[in-house]
Amino acid sequence: MNTSTSVIEKRWLTVQNVPVTEATAAPSALGPTAATGPRLGAVVQTDGTTFTLWAPAAERVELALIAADGSQRNLDLAHAGEFWTGFVAGVGHGQRYGYRVHGPFDPSHGLRFNPSKLLLDPYARAIDGSLDFSSPLIYDSSDGDSAGHVPVGVVVAESEPPPPISRPVHWGETVIYELHTKGFTKLHPDVPEHQRGTYAGLTHPSVIDYLTELGVTSVELLPIHHFLTEPSIAARGLPNYWGYNTLGYFAPHAPYSSSGSDGQQVAEFKAMVAAFHAAGIEVILDVVYNHTAEGGFDGPTLSFRGIDNRAYYRLSHGGTMYDVTGTGNSVDTSHPQVRRLLMDSLRYWVEEMGVDGFRFDLAVTLVRNERHEVDIPDHPFLAEVAADPVLGRVKLIAEPWDVGPFGYQVGNFGPPWSEWNGKFRDSVREVWRNTSDGVKDLAYRLSGSSDLYGDDGRYPYASINFLTAHDGFTLRDLVSYDHKHNEANHEDNRDGTDDNRSWNCGVEGETDDRRVVALRKRQMANLMSTLILSTGVPMITAGDECGRTQHGNNNAYCQDSEMSWFDWSLPGAWSDHLALTKKLIALRAAHPVLRQWHYFSGEPVVAGGRKDLSWIAPHGGEMTDADWYDGNLRTIGMFLAGDALRATDAQGNALTDSSFLMALNATPETRQVRVPDPSWAPAYEVVLDTSNSMVTEVEAGATVPLAPRCLVLLRAL
Repeated sequence: MNTSTSVIEKRWLTVQNVPVTEATAAPSALGPTAATGPRLGAVVQTDGTTFTLWAPAAERVELALIAADGSQRNLDLAHAGEFWTGFVAGVGHGQRYGYRVHGPFDPSHGLRFNPSKLLLDPYARAIDGSLDFSSPLIYDSSDGDSAGHVPVGVVVAESEPPPPISRPVHWGETVIYELHTKGFTKLHPDVPEHQRGTYAGLTHPSVIDYLTELGVTSVELLPIHHFLTEPSIAARGLPNYWGYNTLGYFAPHAPYSSSGSDGQQVAEFKAMVAAFHAAGIEVILDVVYNHTAEGGFDGPTLSFRGIDNRAYYRLSHGGTMYDVTGTGNSVDTSHPQVRRLLMDSLRYWVEEMGVDGFRFDLAVTLVRNERHEVDIPDHPFLAEVAADPVLGRVKLIAEPWDVGPFGYQVGNFGPPWSEWNGKFRDSVREVWRNTSDGVKDLAYRLSGSSDLYGDDGRYPYASINFLTAHDGFTLRDLVSYDHKHNEANHEDNRDGTDDNRSWNCGVEGETDDRRVVALRKRQMANLMSTLILSTGVPMITAGDECGRTQHGNNNAYCQDSEMSWFDWSLPGAWSDHLALTKKLIALRAAHPVLRQWHYFSGEPVVAGGRKDLSWIAPHGGEMTDADWYDGNLRTIGMFLAGDALRATDAQGNALTDSSFLMALNATPETRQVRVPDPSWAPAYEVVLDTSNSMVTEVEAGATVPLAPRCLVLLRAL
């Protein structure tokens, strides 16, 4: 066996995000890492494949080559420092493999070595096989071999990455659409049946056309890293549908492939990215680096646990798992080699798979130090991401919380991060269900949340504005249910949050009452309009534009069924709401004043101009202190001046636009409001009215009725 391997030692400097290489012993497609060492994983060469595994505490490592009939050929790898490596002639693309790692088994001290467990390579580019939940061999038992009961890696030869998007989407132009790879096309009548629910299904012209006609710029895919169902969920006869249970950080989820799992899933994923890019749509991945599919202390041994449990996971005294994710384990990014895994994975998905950004699930877990404390802004993971030249050109979105101590960190991640703005969701929901404490907080959310992101050098697009997501009620359910209805999850309705901030409009669940149905549709229109017209980056959950319902289930993580799949009969049945959503997105795209890249100052941008932003009270004048501190006020106007914007065109000239007045009334009564005097604008045309009751043109200074629970957008003439 040829045991030689090339060792890559790179140090990178960053000058205005430009990498400068000091020394390179061998080329690397993966770029800089905090921890140096040989290229990890299975690397295909002309006459064979080099296998390299990081396992510093192991006493012996065997490479298991697995034939089509399940038989194995085990080869010892050579030990080189913290790495184990070997070249195997004649082995190439499509070869299945795993590792057997020998060492002490002492769980009370965090040591879980067990050579009877066939382990997945953390750097496997493709994964084949499923997990046999009924087998005791996947746990710590040494009575038998776990081979045949666990997924294995597949050797994948390098191939060309998909072409980049022809015109990069600036953050200020971004409209995100969160969708599930399987659920979006599973019921699509135009997609060939064998491609429904797959990467290939998303490339169908009917699917692409729907997204481009809707007007979204970016799709955010729920987890597509290869994931498994947790044994406890499988015991209830249910699957993990959402995918937040990652096993392989480099491998596209094999069941989403229509073409096979011998590496074909990689090519199919790349073809999907290419199709989106050709349509001008970005691909953002929801990534789960905070925990793995191995679960808690008593979970299965599938990969990381058997390679180096103490390095990969956060441990407490007695070798138990320190869990801040609610899943049983938490990945320990205080270890440099674990951070290398994450950084290598991120760069791989950008450079080789062509993706345009990432949304990091429970991102706070990734910035906890060796004492498990939140370490913002000094955690090395944040520094490495910020300095990386590859990641510097993609979108980075944090879910800024986890379930551990001090885990709620909205507004604290700093540049270059954008964040899911949970305060936007909560504030807007409270206003439209008429339970907010006035409009103070709403004003911050409508104008880009400068209170959260304006003090650390970030821009309004640091705020990812959302009202719904995969986790929680759909938009239709948000106005149809006061309480969760999760009985189908077989957890006695205990799972899922009780803090929904929803309102059923008078009847729980579906109803034929026309007044209730009409009110619900208006509330949906109000919520969607507020989302898309607010400063920041709007994120729409797939189906919210056309009335998708989960029948009150606010935690459908285990519902791989019509409850969760996109119902393609809805766009026709809910054509009015779909048309409204398209109109809103088109308005946002056409008018830069509605998607500002800079925070408002409340002052004119140019001498003699109007204030860039003014808040209008129902009496027609600007809001006073008394108005701001009126806890019962839920009617407000927002005047956006288009005289001159702080954003510039390609030639450096200040952009100009129309001026708009947005007015909302979240109360159940009609409010008589006065339009600002002619010094603001002589008259306005009604561009949008969710109540469909206002006249088409309004004179300055006029007093007009603002219908109950409605939002109106007026363009200054």
